[in-house]
Amino acid sequence: MQKTNFSRISYQLNNLLFGFLKDTWKSKSIALISVLTGYFLFANFLTKFISEGKNELIMVPIIIVFIEIIIRIKPSSKSKFYDLWTIFDKLRIGAIYAIILEAFKLGS
Repeated sequence: MQKTNFSRISYQLNNLLFGFLKDTWKSKSIALISVLTGYFLFANFLTKFISEGKNELIMVPIIIVFIEIIIRIKPSSKSKFYDLWTIFDKLRIGAIYAIILEAFKLGS
């Protein structure tokens, strides 16, 4: 097949949407466990702080800074810290999902 712009775009779109299917079972299971663990920890964390109503002004900026550090500092895929960063990134995704879900629960 020739390397046309359309073939490059379709290949990149395919990798973006279905790239996780090419991963090994180990990486898929670690990613899923990390997302679910992040959701579980943060859902309990938020519930605790909502019920207490204390330290919100201190904890919210700390959480935001921690999330921004995870986003901004991404090692190269050849680094030995890349797998650890991937786990923390998936924990972050689960935590953000918990925050959004909790916001919908509070809004309804």
